[in-house]
Amino acid sequence: MSKTHKEEQLGKINVSELREMLNKKAGRIVAYNLKDDENPTEVKDWVSTGSTVLDAITCRGKWGGIPCSGRISLLEGLEGTGKSYLAAQIAGNAQKAGFTVFYFDAENAIDPEFLGKAGCDLNTLLYIPAESIEFVLETIEESIGQVKNKCFFIVDSIAMCPCKTDIAGTFDPLESMALKARILSKGMSKLIQPLATSESALLLLNQLKTNLTCPNPKYAVETEKYASSGGKSIVYAASLRIFLTLRTAKESYVTDSRGYRIGSEVKAKIVKSRFGTFGREASFKIIWADPEKIGVLENESILEAVQPFLTQNGAWYSLDGQKFQRSGWDELMKDENFKKKVMNIVEQEIIVKFDKRLGNADEFYNAVKEKEPGSS
Repeated sequence: MSKTHKEEQLGKINVSELREMLNKKAGRIVAYNLKDDENPTEVKDWVSTGSTVLDAITCRGKWGGIPCSGRISLLEGLEGTGKSYLAAQIAGNAQKAGFTVFYFDAENAIDPEFLGKAGCDLNTLLYIPAESIEFVLETIEESIGQVKNKCFFIVDSIAMCPCKTDIAGTFDPLESMALKARILSKGMSKLIQPLATSESALLLLNQLKTNLTCPNPKYAVETEKYASSGGKSIVYAASLRIFLTLRTAKESYVTDSRGYRIGSEVKAKIVKSRFGTFGREASFKIIWADPEKIGVLENESILEAVQPFLTQNGAWYSLDGQKFQRSGWDELMKDENFKKKVMNIVEQEIIVKFDKRLGNADEFYNAVKEKEPGSS
């Protein structure tokens, strides 16, 4: 591109030449033309959460999950909401997608059988006891770029991971007040660019705690009633933040044929999203006490999601003229043609209609309806 007479006179260079100069000086591409070049902030890889309905609400207009390509995600919830169960499935799915998975365990609560049932390859999973938050951040920094594959880091959990000062000191909380938040603030700002450059991902699990400053808890929404540990830096750094809460209805428990509880129904709400889905909700069932499988009860959760879009007559459902009862759903989902029809309903009703703003918005933002005890 030729320079104007005025530019030549003043010794100035145009934007294209400036971009070329900056890239040459850095020895790599640091200045982009977002119109012609590849967008460096685009999320190229998504790892499935293990829940179809949750994957469907995390990114506007397409199937999502946990974003990679340098993004940080938060999976937060109260006790018993399935954070670790979901994280184990995410770890297994990340391995299948070609990532080297680092699982930092601060709670000393993960056993190999649990991870194996959730779909993890124990031969290649890097399980690391999280002795301190400084150790976790340093290990992440040192590991980025040291392995052939992209990295997927999981920290379980922020709330239970101590600082070095906590370990060396007494039990007096005033000794290390807000120290973890300050360490994480520095860690997030230090790791964001290395994560992006290596196209890696960081998933932080965290416990929610009661927000004592909430003025009216009885009428507050979840984001007002609860706060998360570790300060604001992880919230600011996260591209995706998911709240998990248990359904309150009696029927939300998953039971076996003899009535023993083997799982729970969980509500997921997107409380922060850089992908256009803030405020969306979904529910799914997690199995935690079955001898064969750990994780999301996929078929049952999908049926709950598509049920409003099926023809129903008493205990019978109908899809494209094919009649069935709830008891035969699992068998039908083994048929690829039938499953394809079901997944098309999920895509059209949950992803496409939201993207095109079709229908009532409340159907997407208040998708989870709590049942009254005793109702069917």
